[in-house]
Amino acid sequence: MKSNDFPIDKVRSLFPALNIKDQEQVFPIYFDGPGGTQMVQPCIDRMLEYITTGMANLHGTFSTSIKTDRLLEEAKASVGDLLNCSPREVAFGQNMTSLAFHVSRSLRSFISKGDEIVVTQLDHRANVDPWLYLAKETGAVVKFISVNKEELTLDLSQLDRIITPKTKLVAVGLASNLTGTISEAETIFSKARQAGALTIADAVHAVPHFAVDFQKLNCDILFCSAYKFFGPHLGIAVIKADLFEKLPVPKLQPAPAEIPYKLETGTQNHEGIAGLCGAISFIEQLGRGENAAERIRSGMERIEQHEEELISEMDAFLKSIPEVELY
Repeated sequence: MKSNDFPIDKVRSLFPALNIKDQEQVFPIYFDGPGGTQMVQPCIDRMLEYITTGMANLHGTFSTSIKTDRLLEEAKASVGDLLNCSPREVAFGQNMTSLAFHVSRSLRSFISKGDEIVVTQLDHRANVDPWLYLAKETGAVVKFISVNKEELTLDLSQLDRIITPKTKLVAVGLASNLTGTISEAETIFSKARQAGALTIADAVHAVPHFAVDFQKLNCDILFCSAYKFFGPHLGIAVIKADLFEKLPVPKLQPAPAEIPYKLETGTQNHEGIAGLCGAISFIEQLGRGENAAERIRSGMERIEQHEEELISEMDAFLKSIPEVELY
């Protein structure tokens, strides 16, 4: 039974791309969920507002620069509310892939020859290749957590053998963009912490579908992308403050040395950051609560519930087709 609580008509009206007919004069259905989402109107509005009322770089004494400074503060606070982290731990970049490579270069001093790096066979390449390059540059050994082919989830039966006292870094995706299955990341990260390893979460494919809690995950680094949750092409990195402070990030000499700005090389995509604020505000408007963080979490819970109802209908239909096997 479908819930009448989710305002689906109102939500659809906020996505312009859903209301434009294709070349065959029908409204399209976007099945590119693993790739990304369409932009929501509040995101578009915030981007237009920023670029039409005057743009500037940071740290000036004039109005448009002050506006941009405040925009970045607002955006980091919004991500903090979305992911339950400190705004000081939030950095922006071109995309998740670029940020992961940037961080991997910064971690070279943390890894030595013979150390072990653990990745998975279920992750998309942006959470595998940066760490493979790190291993190649440092002489570290790479281990893979394999896939349970019956359930298309990570096989944790050999976890005690894979994560050892030599393990220095463990990178896991919270959800697979290929299969849609959710990984037991907290179990893996707990084992990694016992070994003293750094833990990295790829939350790109999780954040659009359920509330992600950085504090509860207790990982050291988390990556996600605004393009996956109704926003623009923009990468987000969340790094625990104590690690972030120690991270030797490659940067220009005059660039800020303090966190989180030291990871943000060059001029950022300020209009995209404005759009990020709009995308998160859309999620907040779906929720209820006494503050922004509570409303955002409530909004994500409503999205998750609505998705589960749609999935239930789809499952029932697919199970009626003899040739289709569901995992």
